[in-house]
Amino acid sequence: MQKRPYGCTEIDLSIIGFGAILVTDTEASESSRLVARAVDHGINYFDVAPSYGNAEECLGPALEPYRNDVFLACKTTERSRQGAEREMLQSLKNMRSEHFDLYQLHAMTTQEDFDAATASDGALPFLIEARDKGLIRHIGFSAHSSEIAVQLLDYFAFDSVLFPINWTHYFQANFGPEVVAKAEETGAARLALKALAYGKIAQGEEKKYAKCWYHPIEDRELADLALRFTLSQPITAAIPPGDAKFFDMALDIAAEFRPVSDEEIALLRQRSEAAEPLFRLHAA
Repeated sequence: MQKRPYGCTEIDLSIIGFGAILVTDTEASESSRLVARAVDHGINYFDVAPSYGNAEECLGPALEPYRNDVFLACKTTERSRQGAEREMLQSLKNMRSEHFDLYQLHAMTTQEDFDAATASDGALPFLIEARDKGLIRHIGFSAHSSEIAVQLLDYFAFDSVLFPINWTHYFQANFGPEVVAKAEETGAARLALKALAYGKIAQGEEKKYAKCWYHPIEDRELADLALRFTLSQPITAAIPPGDAKFFDMALDIAAEFRPVSDEEIALLRQRSEAAEPLFRLHAA
C-alpha cells in the first residue's frame, strides 16, 4: 500500500483509510478479521466517530493489538467545550487508547456550527488544550460545506481537513477544488471522503447498502477511474464507503494505483453528466 505524508509532518499514511463504520454492528471476530486484513494490506490510517453507532466499541478491541503502529483519528459533533470533552474522554475509553493521533470537529456545515465551535466556550479551544495535554496530537475537521471549510482554514492552523473529493463534484458542481487549494495554501493535509460516490438516493428510494446514505459506484471499471481520480489530486488518503464490498474494491484499486490520464479524465467528465452530485459549491 502506497503511503503519503500527512501534511507537514513526518507521518506517512496509507492512501486508503479504514472508516470504522465498516465494523459497526459486527461480531468481535468479524471486527478483528477486518482490522487484521486491513493491517496486512498496509493500512495504517483508521477513522472512527461516536456517531457511527457502536463502531468504537467494535473497533477498540480489534485495533488494540496494532494501536502503537497505526494513526487513529476520531471526531466529535459536539460544538461546546463541555460536550466535546465528554465525548472525547468516552471515545478514548471505548478505543482503549491514551490519545488520538487526530481529533476532528465533525460535519462542520453551517455558520452556526462555526460560531459555536470557535466560541470561547466552544469545542475548538478545548481541542487546543487537549493537544497541549497530550490527549490528542493533531487537530482537524470534516465538512460538507466548501464555504465553512474555507472559513475554518482561514481561522485556525488545522492540521488536516476531511472533505468530499469526488469526480462528479469536481466536474458538475465545482465542489472540492477551492477547499483543496485553500488547504494547500495553509499547509493542512487533505483527507478525502466520497471518492466512490455516484449520486443521491431519491426520496422514497430504498437504500441498497445499509451503511451508505448515497449510491456508491458498483461498476468496477468506473470505480477504478473514480478512486484513481481522487487519489490523483493533492491529497494524503481516501476513505471508501462503509461496506466491505467497497473497501475490498478500494484495496484492489489502490494496490495498483496509477494517476488518471487526460483521456480517462475526459471519460469521467462525460460519465459525470448522468450522475447527481451530493453537494454543490457553497451549499449549506
